[in-house]
Amino acid sequence: MRSYEPHVIEEKRQKIWEQKHLYRVTENGAGEKYYLLEMFPYPSGRIHMGHVRNYSIGDVIARYKRMRGFNVLHPMGWDAFGMPAENAAIERGVHPAAWTHENIAYMREQLKRLGFSYDWEREIATCDVEYYRWEQWMFLRMFEKGLVYRKSSPVNYCQKCQTVLANEQVEGGACWRCGEEVVQKELTQWFFAITKYADELYEYCDKLPGWPERVLNMQKNWIGKSYGVEVDFPMEDGDGAPLTIFTTRPDTLYGVTFMVLSPEHPLSTRLPAGTEHEQTVRAFVEKTKTQDKSFRAEITTQKEGVFTGRYVSNPLTGARVPIYVGNFVLMEYGTGAIMAVPAHDQRDFEFAKEYGLPVIATIMPANGALDPATMEAAYEGDGRMANSGPFNGKHNRETIPAIIDYLEEKKIGRRTVNYRLRDWGISRQRYWGAPIPIIYCDDCGTVPVPPEDLPVVLPLDLKVTAVGKSPLAEDPEFYKVNCPICKKPGRRETDTMDTFVESSWYFLRYACADYDQGPLDSARVNYWMPVDQYIGGVEHAVLHLLYSRFFNRVLNELDLVAAREPFENLLTQGMVIKDGSKMSKSKGNVVDPDYMIKKYGADTARLFCLFASPPEKDLDWSDKGVEGCFRFLQRVWRLVTERLDDIKGTVSALEPVVDDTDSVQLAYLIHKTVKKVTEDIDRFHLNTAIARIMELVNGVYKFIEKDKKDEDSKGLLRGAMETVIVLLFPFVPHIAEELWEMLGLDIQTIGRSWPQYNEKYIMEDRVLVVVQVNGKLRDRCEVERDTDQEQLKNIAHSLDKVRRHLEGKTIVKTVVVPNKLVNIVVK
Repeated sequence: MRSYEPHVIEEKRQKIWEQKHLYRVTENGAGEKYYLLEMFPYPSGRIHMGHVRNYSIGDVIARYKRMRGFNVLHPMGWDAFGMPAENAAIERGVHPAAWTHENIAYMREQLKRLGFSYDWEREIATCDVEYYRWEQWMFLRMFEKGLVYRKSSPVNYCQKCQTVLANEQVEGGACWRCGEEVVQKELTQWFFAITKYADELYEYCDKLPGWPERVLNMQKNWIGKSYGVEVDFPMEDGDGAPLTIFTTRPDTLYGVTFMVLSPEHPLSTRLPAGTEHEQTVRAFVEKTKTQDKSFRAEITTQKEGVFTGRYVSNPLTGARVPIYVGNFVLMEYGTGAIMAVPAHDQRDFEFAKEYGLPVIATIMPANGALDPATMEAAYEGDGRMANSGPFNGKHNRETIPAIIDYLEEKKIGRRTVNYRLRDWGISRQRYWGAPIPIIYCDDCGTVPVPPEDLPVVLPLDLKVTAVGKSPLAEDPEFYKVNCPICKKPGRRETDTMDTFVESSWYFLRYACADYDQGPLDSARVNYWMPVDQYIGGVEHAVLHLLYSRFFNRVLNELDLVAAREPFENLLTQGMVIKDGSKMSKSKGNVVDPDYMIKKYGADTARLFCLFASPPEKDLDWSDKGVEGCFRFLQRVWRLVTERLDDIKGTVSALEPVVDDTDSVQLAYLIHKTVKKVTEDIDRFHLNTAIARIMELVNGVYKFIEKDKKDEDSKGLLRGAMETVIVLLFPFVPHIAEELWEMLGLDIQTIGRSWPQYNEKYIMEDRVLVVVQVNGKLRDRCEVERDTDQEQLKNIAHSLDKVRRHLEGKTIVKTVVVPNKLVNIVVK
């Protein structure tokens, strides 16, 4: 008997798969299409256990769908641009391109060693010129459509690294790489006009039933659609245009006691100009503008502000209202100015208490009145109006339409839909990214690179330094170029695109990775799109997924793709945790997949990641759990290999031929397991699917213990073994395929056929009860589960095969084991 040697088996199977191109797929394949995709990785050097878990989940579904007859596209590629490659170049003296491609080569081999069924002929790397040239083409088309523009904007900036940081690269107000405090800096940036699609992106969240509610809520909150009113507060003495604010709570207008401007608001320094407050306000604005905006927006952040010396009038009451500049107001929401109602908003309340500003309560709770002098917190609930003129005594929610009507009638307010979402700034002052195809000319202005001059190739002979500008900005061979219009000397844009641009359309390129006549072969793309199942971490719930939805809409309008939404269904898997925290090198709790494969084999690594937790939950790493999975595979191995001689030449069966209790029970278990595993995989309950297969293995071992030698029993045993192997195949394909071959079966069939179950064996509401007379089997009966014991006795006594053994005898007693057995004792 051969022992279980996973390394030998896995290398052998993987070699066969590669030689036969088993996972190559075309648009002409048989069966309904199914596009299964996991979020592609950044080639950081090594895959981690989070990757193993993510891709194992996807591989189970891909293999399962092939077995169900689907034509499955399951590709892999590399999100290859970005700052880590530049950092590696700085720290190790290696060019980003060399570092990236070396990592891709190693990680590709790691993924192959794990046995993932990718169509490697569709592999892409976003740093390849044949990929980003079409991204530049898309930029130009979006420029033509008015979806790309350039403006000055505050950005996250690390003074030590001397570069702009994306929001996700700011951690706790500090640079993710060097830990330096991040400041806000005004720079001219390129933007994608994603806000033009804000309403559709928001509303379509309700048309994605295959997405987790949590993710949809995160996208909705990020887009931040809110219905309200813009209200004009006239400046005191009619000096200048009114100060306009946006509010969703016009019912609180009577309680406004001060206004607050964002430091970025153009009026923040203009209003106090020439007054005694000018220097104080300017100093506050400059200080606050350097602070991380996410920190400023935190509820717990200390509320700070300064008085501008200017006032507005409340349009409903005529009251004089002072204008402040405050750190907690962001330009990104509404108009960048707020009306402050400290009695009914906690942030406003804290600010008012800090600066001794008045509090006017205008909404009274049902259980009594509010006294501003004794209030310890804002009252943010509903109630009856007070101190609100003609609306006193009315429920506050009832007054909102009437107040808005009044504001519109007086032309001092307008019903408005506001969005939190802001346009997507894509400029990065970094080297390792896709060049932006723009040329600046003193005479012609901003000129797009002609499509026939694409690609604008990123030069690979530049040295990346730790500080200073991007090497592109200091390379005359790159930036010196003639204007395409007037032919005079111009200057090429030296910023590169945000790497989220590459990941916003890669899923489309997989459908036609070899296409060189344009960005997309629409016929092939439209065959595969939308993605039927997308799998990735919830940390990508907003930016990547939102940007991809935006990009897909743009490409739809360019007639490149028919689908409006890119991802039909989404699964967000949890993290892999060890010692109570996410695995990371800094915490010293990383488990190396290479070590796992070397010690236990890829199948064990896959099995543990799939069995230890439901896909959407975090997985707690357990060395004992890994050992347990390895032992289970050894047990499956022995189940087959130790009985090969016994079942040699036996015809497989899934139903008992003889009337044998053990055989009938095994048949029930086989068919119920097939049904349950099928349902579990369809619902992504992969851990419970594995548990059910383990139960079947236990059942087969119990059947073996009966030591039945007849051919019918051998046939059922073989059928049970084959069922175990086929059900395990999507999870642990190497050992399953090896055992299948050892049974003398064609390995081509295991990955192309899913077992069927017989309905008569899987009736969940009925059970098979054995009926004995004096301990000897006389018959069986199928009854409703949990049938009353007295009724069960009567049924047993009425059976023909039982009655003949009762004739002329006295029933001493009847023993009932619910749902299992009735034993009639006679003399």
